[in-house]
Amino acid sequence: MARLKQLSAINWVPAQMRIATYNVNGINGRLSVLLRWLKTHQPDVACLQELRAPQEKFPLKEIEALGYHALWHGQKSWNGVAILGRGERPIELRRGLPGDPEDLHSRYLEAELFGITIGCLYLPNGNPAPGPKFDYKLAWFRRLNAHAAALLRTGRPTVLCGDYNAVPTPLDAYKPERWVGDAVFFPQTRELYRQLVAQGWTDALRHLHPGEAIYTYWDYFRNAFGRNAGLRMDHLLLSPVLAKQLAAAGVDREVRSWEKTSDHAPAWIDLKGSLTKAPKGKRRVSSSKEKSSRATNAPAGHSHRTSQVRKRTQLKTKMEGKSAGPSAARGQASSSPKRKTKVQGLQREKTR
Repeated sequence: MARLKQLSAINWVPAQMRIATYNVNGINGRLSVLLRWLKTHQPDVACLQELRAPQEKFPLKEIEALGYHALWHGQKSWNGVAILGRGERPIELRRGLPGDPEDLHSRYLEAELFGITIGCLYLPNGNPAPGPKFDYKLAWFRRLNAHAAALLRTGRPTVLCGDYNAVPTPLDAYKPERWVGDAVFFPQTRELYRQLVAQGWTDALRHLHPGEAIYTYWDYFRNAFGRNAGLRMDHLLLSPVLAKQLAAAGVDREVRSWEKTSDHAPAWIDLKGSLTKAPKGKRRVSSSKEKSSRATNAPAGHSHRTSQVRKRTQLKTKMEGKSAGPSAARGQASSSPKRKTKVQGLQREKTR
């Protein structure tokens, strides 16, 4: 079982990075679409939902070939979430939403990447409503809100992203009157979403596009995509400290037009700012068995490259200490480091 301990490593938020969320609607059946999107758009962090694959059927080899590390929570035929890190391995914090130990659905995964807490979620659809499925949706939503409030209290940079199956306002639906009987647009659903944002989260897409009809989902029927008859129900919510770094937000709408694609399109945010030390807090450290499993799943050469970087950094520090003399070395150790720390995978050429 995972245990809690204080952060001991220095984590850095990249000067520029992209975090995306994408309901893939079956990761193996639409793998070519996912790989094409990762290759062309190259998000630094990609949160995936509705994998519809058991744990052992996750296409790790294909994803690693594009330079991504992966953490996933699979389930046969239904649900399933994953977090991908480009050149950086996600450190697992939580698997499953707290509050109901009997809920075994693979709908929530939480990890640390680049010094940021990433929560990837797939909220229940709730249809037909009213009924047991809608009751489960509301209960799950309330548990999410309770956990989200706890995350805010840590003060750490956090993003909660995924398929919320919640359409917040009439602006987020093409002809909203047609959706009044659907669980994604029920008043209870919209109210719980409003309460979540009111905790202090920033809805990134709506914050930067306040009056725009912007969608992330289009049904397969009645030429919905061609008519732009969509819904916005894939969201990226940012904690206050992270919202200050929000530079852009959008939807990779063209992905929805690709052959054999999902009925969702990836939504994303761009964060900019100087490299910043992540606030101290607590994180869940996985067991030795989990760590061994992640090490086995690492892309080839990662451990060797990381070891080389560490050795060069240690040698450089040692040489600088000798040349500056003992007193200078002591003075440097007692002050806060000002130079930027180079972290594997963070300083790369942007291709967007």
